[in-house]
Amino acid sequence: MKRPMPAAPTQRCEDPFSVVETETAPIHDLPELRERTGVFRDRRHAGAVLAKMLAKWRGSDAIVMAIPAGGVPVAAEIARRLELPLDLLVVSKILLPWNSESGFGAISADGEMWLNEEYIRYFGLDESAIREATDTAAKKVKRRARRFRGDRPWPDLAKRPVIVVDDGIAAGSTFRVAISTLRNRGASEIIVAVPTAHLESLPVIARMADEIYCPNIRSGRRFAVAEAYQRWYDVSEQEVEEILRKP
Repeated sequence: MKRPMPAAPTQRCEDPFSVVETETAPIHDLPELRERTGVFRDRRHAGAVLAKMLAKWRGSDAIVMAIPAGGVPVAAEIARRLELPLDLLVVSKILLPWNSESGFGAISADGEMWLNEEYIRYFGLDESAIREATDTAAKKVKRRARRFRGDRPWPDLAKRPVIVVDDGIAAGSTFRVAISTLRNRGASEIIVAVPTAHLESLPVIARMADEIYCPNIRSGRRFAVAEAYQRWYDVSEQEVEEILRKP
């Protein structure tokens, strides 16, 4: 059962942003950006906003892990501004057969997977449809892992904070799998950094992470990550490679 967030977050004097007190991980947001759309010019601007919120990690031993493809421009800006190394955590939604954006679960290149049983029942997905969509997503993440990470060894995550970044959270399935994968890889401290998120999805992620930074939290029945951005487009794999090649 989802644990609702308090309607009126408390303000801590040492932080320049609001901290939503929960029984799990703290959720940091910017009160002036709540419930607003079009607050970021693009993903780089969103990364700059997050970098200010994450300033205490500047020059530390933390590592920024981007979820491709959309999370890479956000994460690259964070890593650049905080002088931190950038790496990739390849995770993908398991998409509904008739929709190229919405999913009913997620899977990582490590094989970590989560399926939303509620969505499966609601949409009436049978075993064949689930298996086909899962196989497609598994092939995608394995191909992307080879393309983006190659044979590069994983960093040691046990003794350093991991800042995991995407361009938004809608249902939260991608981050569920991302955090589980990082835990299995030995990460002891996981900080979620995401420009925008749906209010109802954050408590679930807060039960898994150690901290969450999300400047733009929105509620309501209708939610789209893209609406937080003035300029939105699908990030190509070529653009991901170009970003990773930059010093």
